[in-house]
Amino acid sequence: MHLGLGAFHRSHQAWYTEHAADAEPWGIAAFTGRNPGAAQRLQAQDCLYTLVERGPERDRSEVVASISAAHDGDDAGAWATYLASPQVALVTMTVTEAGYHLDGAGHLDLGHPEVAADIERLRVPSAQPVPPVRTMPGRLVAGLAARRIADGGPITIVPCDNLLGNGDATRTVVLEMCRAVQPHLDAWISTSVSFASTVVDRITPATTAGDLVSAERATGREDRCAVVTEPYSEWVLSGDFPAGRPAWESAGARFVSDVKPFAERKLWLLNGGHSLLAYAGSMLGHATVSEALADRRCREWLEEWWDGVTIILGLPEDEVAVYRTALLARWSNPRMTHTLSLIARDGSQKLIQRVIPVIHRYREAGEPAPPGAGLIIGAWLAHLRGSHVEISDPRGGELITLAAGERHGAARSILDALEPGLGANSALVAQVAATCLELESMGA
Repeated sequence: MHLGLGAFHRSHQAWYTEHAADAEPWGIAAFTGRNPGAAQRLQAQDCLYTLVERGPERDRSEVVASISAAHDGDDAGAWATYLASPQVALVTMTVTEAGYHLDGAGHLDLGHPEVAADIERLRVPSAQPVPPVRTMPGRLVAGLAARRIADGGPITIVPCDNLLGNGDATRTVVLEMCRAVQPHLDAWISTSVSFASTVVDRITPATTAGDLVSAERATGREDRCAVVTEPYSEWVLSGDFPAGRPAWESAGARFVSDVKPFAERKLWLLNGGHSLLAYAGSMLGHATVSEALADRRCREWLEEWWDGVTIILGLPEDEVAVYRTALLARWSNPRMTHTLSLIARDGSQKLIQRVIPVIHRYREAGEPAPPGAGLIIGAWLAHLRGSHVEISDPRGGELITLAAGERHGAARSILDALEPGLGANSALVAQVAATCLELESMGA
């Protein structure tokens, strides 16, 4: 099963399953996260779609058939039926950092309106059908409760996102949701459900009308679900799969004992770099990653951030250098229109994972925060203050208010919003305010 049917799932987990050596007996029942449109369009074409790998010079197209069924995420009956079946061995998920509904301490935010609503919906007698729930923890708890009642056996949950320690975070929110709803389910999950940790990477921009036209031209078939992605792909996993899994390693996935070094490399270099380009690049008038990277100012800021991160990664420097070179090549591909506005969404959730841990790592060594940290947060502050941008963030209203007014005060406020007490770091406040002033003075 998969939760979060979108372009990235179709370019990544579905692609790996399609290319696994034992792909034939495996199929994916995919559920949308919020918008049922993707499921409806896939159902209309027998869940087949074209995957276009867009290289710097040419495209390569293939039809992917690993998705067997597509459902509206609000179809609670289908969700529970699938999860209750012993034929279902694992659930992959693609949700954003905001989708975990974590509070500042890394626990489930029980006070969040959607979480509270799901808790009330799940507090129904077990003999009655569970009404649709909307959050990722709520959906997993509802489905796992059905599996326990049906004696469906062990299962593995596989989050596929940019959250550091995503397996542990998923376990935390699921168990804490259980304790608020069905305490008896807690013990069964602890013994029967495995939570894998992963690192995923494949740039997959939103599909455009032009992409659909080019896909039809390449295949001779109309395809409303075509996906365009880059040739590069990475999947690193760690965990147990007691009910089995596809042989993803035969398609290039890597199974390791600890994903943390790979997660930090990707989260801080790729995702942190993306955030810097998204906020600074958009302030300078750029629309895509390749445009921002071609700007000398953005490139220098990016290298400064990367230099500060490289020395604290637990990987050989030559391996990190190869990774950085590959990132520059991937991001420079002018045929990949990866929009900065999409990357800029949910900054309050993303920066907590992409920048704050780097600041902590330096603090633990008795060192001040690297200049690149101030660059990213300062660019974010300028973004929040910019009247020309659309702010998409679960804390948007609060953050825009905090970002207004005198820059040093605004810098302290948004640093404290990311982590209480962080605004007391006067050197970091100065870096953030200086970056904000520099970007605003450039006249976006």
